[in-house]
Amino acid sequence: MNTKIHAVCDALGNPLRFKLTAGNKSDTPELIGLIQGLPGQELLADKAYDSDAIVQEAIDKSMQVVIAPKANRKEKSAFDALKYRARHLVENLFQRMKVYRRVATRYEKLDDRFLSIVHLVGTMKWLH
Repeated sequence: MNTKIHAVCDALGNPLRFKLTAGNKSDTPELIGLIQGLPGQELLADKAYDSDAIVQEAIDKSMQVVIAPKANRKEKSAFDALKYRARHLVENLFQRMKVYRRVATRYEKLDDRFLSIVHLVGTMKWLH
């Protein structure tokens, strides 16, 4: 089972949304779907999410885009490196969730059951 978990968190690192996708699927459409309907002032994301579609979606939502440009981009856009450091919040969220063995080792065989465990652990993180 090759799957990826996509997550969106707030400025404090609290989870807002999760989505489970196939491991070979592109990241771009998943992030666009995750940020739709969320209020926010900035979009901090990893280099993997540096695409014209994501940047345009964030600009349409009046968000400041803080994404490092990919190495293969012809026209590299400027970004705030100091703000870019805060993207570690979502990585920290995954680390805090992997404390629960059920998430870290993926005991659940069915995707919907695994996603429900991820949501449950995310809720526990909000209550902590």
